[in-house]
Amino acid sequence: QVQLVESGGGLVQAGGSLRLSCAASGRTLSSFAMGWFRQAPGEEREFVAAVSWIHDSTYYADSVKGRFTISRDNAKNALYLQMNGLKVEDTAVYYCTAEYESPGSEVTNQYGYDYWGQGTRVTVSS
Repeated sequence: QVQLVESGGGLVQAGGSLRLSCAASGRTLSSFAMGWFRQAPGEEREFVAAVSWIHDSTYYADSVKGRFTISRDNAKNALYLQMNGLKVEDTAVYYCTAEYESPGSEVTNQYGYDYWGQGTRVTVSS
């Protein structure tokens, strides 16, 4: 079992930056793909970014590419999301997630993920 706890959300002005953190416990995250998804009010949850264990690659939604950076620290069992150039439309609850990755895993698909945090709220004001 894996427990995920996000932190780092808050209120920021448009153009500002935030760094989200996700602390994992329960087991080490080697062989796990990890990702960030978000859900804005009244909207479906959507993919933001992911990092593959197998392919050692990162993936981003087009809407955040060039502004957000996902990274992981396996020694600390942690996942991060550096968000720069924030826009009002980035306002959402951000969720950290993890799945035991297999060669066929689609790391941008939320339905493949097994473990989810409770979320951290990000509000971007104009």
